[in-house]
Amino acid sequence: MRKVFQAELHQVGEELIQIATLVQQALGSARTAFLDADIQVAEEVISNDARIDFLQNDLDERSIDILALQSPVASDLRMIVGALRMSASLERMGDLARHLAQLARLRFPEPVLPESMRGHFEQMFDIDLKLIARVITALEDRDISETDEIFALKSELNVKHQQVFEMLADPSWNSSVPTAVDVTLASRYLERIGDHGVSVARKVSYLVTGDWAPATDSRPTGHGHIGTDAGE
Repeated sequence: MRKVFQAELHQVGEELIQIATLVQQALGSARTAFLDADIQVAEEVISNDARIDFLQNDLDERSIDILALQSPVASDLRMIVGALRMSASLERMGDLARHLAQLARLRFPEPVLPESMRGHFEQMFDIDLKLIARVITALEDRDISETDEIFALKSELNVKHQQVFEMLADPSWNSSVPTAVDVTLASRYLERIGDHGVSVARKVSYLVTGDWAPATDSRPTGHGHIGTDAGE
Protein backbone atom coordinates (compact mmCIF):
# COMPACT_ATOMS: atom_id res chain seq x y z
CA MET A 1 0.00 0.00 0.00
CA ARG A 2 2.84 2.37 0.88
CA LYS A 3 4.51 1.69 -2.47
CA VAL A 4 1.30 2.58 -4.29
CA PHE A 5 1.04 5.79 -2.30
CA GLN A 6 4.62 6.77 -3.07
CA ALA A 7 4.04 6.02 -6.75
CA GLU A 8 1.01 8.30 -6.72
CA LEU A 9 3.02 11.09 -5.08
CA HIS A 10 5.76 10.64 -7.66
CA GLN A 11 3.21 10.91 -10.46
CA VAL A 12 1.92 14.19 -9.02
CA GLY A 13 5.45 15.59 -9.00
CA GLU A 14 6.10 14.43 -12.56
CA GLU A 15 2.87 15.99 -13.78
CA LEU A 16 3.82 19.31 -12.20
CA ILE A 17 7.11 19.25 -14.09
CA GLN A 18 5.27 18.36 -17.30
CA ILE A 19 2.93 21.33 -16.90
CA ALA A 20 5.83 23.68 -16.14
CA THR A 21 7.68 22.45 -19.24
CA LEU A 22 4.61 23.07 -21.41
CA VAL A 23 4.35 26.58 -19.96
CA GLN A 24 8.00 27.17 -20.83
CA GLN A 25 7.35 26.04 -24.40
CA ALA A 26 4.20 28.18 -24.62
CA LEU A 27 6.04 31.31 -23.53
CA GLY A 28 8.90 30.66 -25.93
CA SER A 29 6.41 30.32 -28.78
CA ALA A 30 4.43 33.34 -27.59
CA ARG A 31 7.67 35.32 -27.76
CA THR A 32 8.02 34.43 -31.43
CA ALA A 33 4.36 35.14 -32.20
CA PHE A 34 4.40 38.46 -30.35
CA LEU A 35 7.71 39.87 -31.54
CA ASP A 36 7.60 38.57 -35.12
CA ALA A 37 3.85 38.85 -35.84
CA ASP A 38 3.79 35.11 -36.59
CA ILE A 39 0.12 34.17 -36.85
CA GLN A 40 0.75 30.43 -37.23
CA VAL A 41 2.76 30.26 -34.02
CA ALA A 42 0.17 32.43 -32.26
CA GLU A 43 -2.59 29.99 -33.20
CA GLU A 44 -0.50 27.07 -31.93
CA VAL A 45 0.02 28.74 -28.55
CA ILE A 46 -3.69 29.48 -28.23
CA SER A 47 -4.70 25.95 -29.22
CA ASN A 48 -2.09 24.20 -27.07
CA ASP A 49 -3.22 25.98 -23.91
CA ALA A 50 -6.01 23.41 -23.67
CA ARG A 51 -3.36 20.76 -22.98
CA ILE A 52 -2.07 22.71 -19.99
CA ASP A 53 -5.63 23.12 -18.69
CA PHE A 54 -6.28 19.38 -19.09
CA LEU A 55 -3.14 18.41 -17.20
CA GLN A 56 -3.92 20.84 -14.40
CA ASN A 57 -7.41 19.36 -13.99
CA ASP A 58 -5.98 15.84 -14.06
CA LEU A 59 -3.36 16.70 -11.44
CA ASP A 60 -5.94 18.35 -9.20
CA GLU A 61 -8.27 15.36 -9.41
CA ARG A 62 -5.39 13.00 -8.67
CA SER A 63 -4.32 15.11 -5.68
CA ILE A 64 -7.84 15.29 -4.25
CA ASP A 65 -8.17 11.51 -4.56
CA ILE A 66 -4.93 11.07 -2.63
CA LEU A 67 -6.16 13.41 0.10
CA ALA A 68 -9.44 11.53 0.36
CA LEU A 69 -8.11 7.98 0.20
CA GLN A 70 -4.63 8.14 1.74
CA SER A 71 -4.91 10.84 4.44
CA PRO A 72 -1.28 12.00 3.98
CA VAL A 73 0.54 13.76 6.82
CA ALA A 74 3.66 15.90 7.30
CA SER A 75 5.81 16.25 4.17
CA ASP A 76 3.43 14.12 2.09
CA LEU A 77 0.54 16.41 2.97
CA ARG A 78 2.65 19.44 2.11
CA MET A 79 3.40 17.87 -1.25
CA ILE A 80 -0.25 17.35 -2.15
CA VAL A 81 -1.50 20.71 -0.91
CA GLY A 82 1.46 22.44 -2.53
CA ALA A 83 0.83 20.64 -5.82
CA LEU A 84 -2.75 21.87 -5.90
CA ARG A 85 -1.62 25.44 -5.44
CA MET A 86 1.37 25.22 -7.79
CA SER A 87 -0.71 23.73 -10.57
CA ALA A 88 -3.02 26.74 -10.38
CA SER A 89 -0.07 29.15 -10.68
CA LEU A 90 1.41 27.22 -13.60
CA GLU A 91 -1.94 27.12 -15.39
CA ARG A 92 -2.26 30.89 -15.04
CA MET A 93 1.23 31.32 -16.48
CA GLY A 94 0.03 29.33 -19.48
CA ASP A 95 -3.04 31.55 -19.75
CA LEU A 96 -0.85 34.65 -19.78
CA ALA A 97 1.30 33.20 -22.56
CA ARG A 98 -1.93 32.60 -24.45
CA HIS A 99 -2.98 36.23 -23.90
CA LEU A 100 0.29 37.38 -25.46
CA ALA A 101 -0.35 35.16 -28.48
CA GLN A 102 -3.89 36.52 -28.71
CA LEU A 103 -2.52 40.06 -28.85
CA ALA A 104 -0.30 39.00 -31.74
CA ARG A 105 -3.31 37.47 -33.51
CA LEU A 106 -5.44 40.55 -32.87
CA ARG A 107 -2.94 42.92 -34.52
CA PHE A 108 -1.78 40.61 -37.33
CA PRO A 109 -0.37 41.34 -39.89
CA GLU A 110 0.96 44.39 -38.04
CA PRO A 111 3.33 43.93 -35.08
CA VAL A 112 1.98 44.62 -31.61
CA LEU A 113 4.93 46.83 -30.68
CA PRO A 114 6.51 49.89 -32.21
CA GLU A 115 10.04 49.03 -33.29
CA SER A 116 11.48 51.31 -30.60
CA MET A 117 10.14 48.97 -27.87
CA ARG A 118 11.08 45.64 -29.42
CA GLY A 119 14.42 45.33 -27.63
CA HIS A 120 12.83 46.11 -24.27
CA PHE A 121 10.20 43.39 -24.66
CA GLU A 122 12.78 40.90 -25.90
CA GLN A 123 14.52 41.41 -22.56
CA MET A 124 11.27 40.96 -20.61
CA PHE A 125 10.48 37.70 -22.41
CA ASP A 126 14.03 36.46 -21.84
CA ILE A 127 13.88 37.21 -18.12
CA ASP A 128 10.62 35.27 -17.82
CA LEU A 129 12.06 32.34 -19.77
CA LYS A 130 15.09 32.24 -17.46
CA LEU A 131 12.76 32.40 -14.47
CA ILE A 132 10.63 29.51 -15.72
CA ALA A 133 13.75 27.43 -16.37
CA ARG A 134 14.76 28.00 -12.73
CA VAL A 135 11.27 27.01 -11.59
CA ILE A 136 11.53 23.74 -13.51
CA THR A 137 14.92 23.01 -11.93
CA ALA A 138 13.49 23.73 -8.49
CA LEU A 139 10.61 21.32 -9.14
CA GLU A 140 12.86 18.59 -10.56
CA ASP A 141 15.54 18.74 -7.88
CA ARG A 142 13.57 20.19 -4.93
CA ASP A 143 16.37 22.74 -4.94
CA ILE A 144 15.50 25.72 -2.76
CA SER A 145 18.74 27.47 -3.75
CA GLU A 146 16.92 28.38 -6.98
CA THR A 147 14.53 30.58 -4.99
CA ASP A 148 16.94 33.48 -4.52
CA GLU A 149 17.74 33.57 -8.24
CA ILE A 150 14.04 33.47 -9.11
CA PHE A 151 13.43 36.43 -6.77
CA ALA A 152 16.34 38.31 -8.37
CA LEU A 153 14.93 37.71 -11.86
CA LYS A 154 11.53 38.91 -10.69
CA SER A 155 13.09 42.11 -9.38
CA GLU A 156 14.66 42.67 -12.82
CA LEU A 157 11.25 42.14 -14.37
CA ASN A 158 9.66 44.68 -12.04
CA VAL A 159 12.16 47.29 -13.17
CA LYS A 160 11.47 46.51 -16.83
CA HIS A 161 7.72 46.75 -16.22
CA GLN A 162 8.15 50.14 -14.54
CA GLN A 163 10.25 51.35 -17.46
CA VAL A 164 7.40 50.62 -19.88
CA PHE A 165 5.25 53.20 -18.14
CA GLU A 166 8.10 55.68 -18.27
CA MET A 167 8.39 55.12 -22.03
CA LEU A 168 4.67 55.66 -22.49
CA ALA A 169 4.80 58.88 -20.48
CA ASP A 170 7.80 60.25 -22.38
CA PRO A 171 6.99 63.22 -24.65
CA SER A 172 8.64 61.38 -27.55
CA TRP A 173 5.94 58.67 -27.50
CA ASN A 174 3.98 59.10 -30.72
CA SER A 175 2.16 55.81 -31.28
CA SER A 176 -1.60 55.36 -31.09
CA VAL A 177 -3.78 54.86 -28.03
CA PRO A 178 -4.56 51.23 -28.99
CA THR A 179 -0.83 50.57 -29.23
CA ALA A 180 -0.31 52.07 -25.78
CA VAL A 181 -3.03 49.79 -24.40
CA ASP A 182 -1.47 46.73 -26.08
CA VAL A 183 1.98 47.62 -24.74
CA THR A 184 0.62 48.12 -21.23
CA LEU A 185 -1.25 44.82 -21.25
CA ALA A 186 1.70 42.89 -22.67
CA SER A 187 4.03 44.27 -20.03
CA ARG A 188 1.53 43.39 -17.33
CA TYR A 189 1.15 39.84 -18.64
CA LEU A 190 4.92 39.33 -18.57
CA GLU A 191 5.17 40.81 -15.09
CA ARG A 192 2.39 38.54 -13.82
CA ILE A 193 4.10 35.46 -15.28
CA GLY A 194 7.02 36.34 -13.03
CA ASP A 195 4.71 36.72 -10.03
CA HIS A 196 3.31 33.23 -10.53
CA GLY A 197 6.83 31.85 -10.96
CA VAL A 198 7.79 33.35 -7.61
CA SER A 199 4.69 31.80 -6.08
CA VAL A 200 5.72 28.35 -7.31
CA ALA A 201 9.27 28.83 -6.02
CA ARG A 202 8.01 29.76 -2.56
CA LYS A 203 5.84 26.64 -2.48
CA VAL A 204 8.81 24.45 -3.44
CA SER A 205 10.67 25.96 -0.49
CA TYR A 206 7.71 25.13 1.73
CA LEU A 207 7.62 21.54 0.49
CA VAL A 208 11.28 21.03 1.30
CA THR A 209 11.62 22.92 4.58
CA GLY A 210 8.12 23.29 5.97
CA ASP A 211 8.66 27.05 6.08
CA TRP A 212 7.68 29.73 3.61
CA ALA A 213 10.48 31.54 1.81
CA PRO A 214 10.27 35.26 2.61
CA ALA A 215 8.31 37.25 0.05
CA THR A 216 11.02 39.59 -1.23
CA ASP A 217 9.20 40.71 -4.39
CA SER A 218 9.50 44.50 -4.57
CA ARG A 219 6.77 45.43 -7.02
CA PRO A 220 6.86 49.01 -8.29
CA THR A 221 4.02 51.13 -6.99
CA GLY A 222 1.77 53.52 -8.81
CA HIS A 223 0.77 51.28 -11.72
CA GLY A 224 -1.63 48.66 -10.45
CA HIS A 225 -3.96 46.30 -12.18
CA ILE A 226 -4.40 46.79 -15.90
CA GLY A 227 -7.61 45.30 -17.23
CA THR A 228 -9.38 42.12 -16.20
CA ASP A 229 -7.12 39.52 -17.77
CA ALA A 230 -3.99 41.28 -16.58
CA GLY A 231 -4.83 40.47 -12.99
CA GLU A 232 -4.44 36.72 -13.42
